Amino acid sequence: MADPRAGQPAEPADLVDVPHLVTAYYTGVPDPEDVDQQVAFGTSGHRGTSLKTSFNEAHILATTQAICDYRRSQGTDGPLFLGRDTHALSEPAWASAIEVLVANDVTVLVDSRDGYTPTPAVSHAILRANAGRTSGSGLADGIVVTPSHNPPTDGGFKYNPPHGGPADSDATSVIAQRANELIVGGLAEVRRVPFTRARAAAASYDFLGTYVDDLPAVVDLAAVKAAGVRIGADPMGGASVHYWGEIADRHGIDLTVVNPLVDPTWRFMTLDWDGKIRMDCSSPNAMASLIAQKASYDIATGNDADADRHGIVTPGAGLMNPNHFLAVAIEYLFGGARPDWPAGAQIGKTLVSSSMIDRVAAAVGKPMVEVPVGFKWFVPGLIDGSFGFGGEESAGASFLRRDGSAWTTDKDGLILCLLAAEILAVTGSSPSDRYAALVAQHGEPAYARIDAPASRAEKAALAALSPSDVTATSLAGEEITAKLTEAPGNGAKIGGLKVTTASAWFAARPSGTEDVYKIYAESFRGPEHLAEVQDEARSVVSAALGS
Repeated sequence: MADPRAGQPAEPADLVDVPHLVTAYYTGVPDPEDVDQQVAFGTSGHRGTSLKTSFNEAHILATTQAICDYRRSQGTDGPLFLGRDTHALSEPAWASAIEVLVANDVTVLVDSRDGYTPTPAVSHAILRANAGRTSGSGLADGIVVTPSHNPPTDGGFKYNPPHGGPADSDATSVIAQRANELIVGGLAEVRRVPFTRARAAAASYDFLGTYVDDLPAVVDLAAVKAAGVRIGADPMGGASVHYWGEIADRHGIDLTVVNPLVDPTWRFMTLDWDGKIRMDCSSPNAMASLIAQKASYDIATGNDADADRHGIVTPGAGLMNPNHFLAVAIEYLFGGARPDWPAGAQIGKTLVSSSMIDRVAAAVGKPMVEVPVGFKWFVPGLIDGSFGFGGEESAGASFLRRDGSAWTTDKDGLILCLLAAEILAVTGSSPSDRYAALVAQHGEPAYARIDAPASRAEKAALAALSPSDVTATSLAGEEITAKLTEAPGNGAKIGGLKVTTASAWFAARPSGTEDVYKIYAESFRGPEHLAEVQDEARSVVSAALGS
């Protein structure tokens, strides 16, 4: 149930005590025996908060040393691009990381303005430095200090190997295990030099200029300029704050930075569904202040704190559901807007994304590949051009340059926002109007995600299910057509279950941070049928778990 203040402006009582938060980063000592205080990499790195001793100096020193050990074992000896977002814990963690990286003789490249760096700018820098190479000496990699859209109390730390995208579990499992060993050992094996010396040794890289100047290679900004599309871009207090103004100035487009403020308390935000401050640009509650201004712009956009996600607002529809915009983007890009892309370029989507994408893919005659949750699954295809587009239901996506080569291999919220403007400029129709046309052609899906309680043991059992554990033969009045515990696109384990019928599906996955499992569901037969699917999904999962 939504908090009664959801969508309302934050009040003083909602704000984090930043000095207390930062002090806890330096003074909190994690208990190596407490699993909640250990280093643990999810789909986007290690996240936690100093207030619960899950994101403290010890975690970052150990994790950075573990990354140095790992990159040495892999023969990665080129520069490391280091970026950070605007969370209060990001700069302290960034400083800790520099101290360890320099002590390990790593060439560290930091922002030449000493500013904030979006995740896509780090991925873009890695790919440019490696110039299409995936092996050999001198390869670059990167670290982004960010918990993405998480609340102001949180910190995050993620590693991007030389392929430029999120590290796979074969890397993160090794890094996390080594980091926890270092913490158990009292950090005795961590190499470190004083910050003043480390910062002086770090080299500069123009993340902003390099990324912004290269944007015409991936999005048709000339068309946006010529059409006079009025854009309102809200950085939501995040790392893209200085990028949007530079995009407007360097490319001559009609763009207003709606909110240029950076404040680690995010006091200017409206509260998310649960009454927390969260920079989720796919949430109507978190985006309420921008939605209220929708009539002022042809396209209004939002980004989360590290700008790897996008939110698209149009005057007619308000905030678009991320699934809706992904379908529109795919239909536009593969429907003739990118004639120089490889003829066999595929469409990649996560298995909890809308089946509207399947129908759009069939209509444009392009193969669609369904993979588990996590952007890492799109990385190889974006590098070699076999994926033209990869997208997640949580508003994260990237796509190829206009010439068919790789742009980024991590999620890029900025280019998706600019693509919305390109679509309007080139077609004369807003993304929401184009989605309405897709609905008229393919039907209208109802989609939702809910949570159900689950113990740690039940979550582990859900992650280990096999199709034979599901005895149900029908779902919400329709015959079950597939029971999946592996993604059909690549055969990888999905860490849960997906059940499909002719017009509906649900997927259940355990939460990595809470005692719940997530049920994603969709029906092309309307909201009432979706509710039936959700109800029966709980029963199917409970029966499969034997509970």
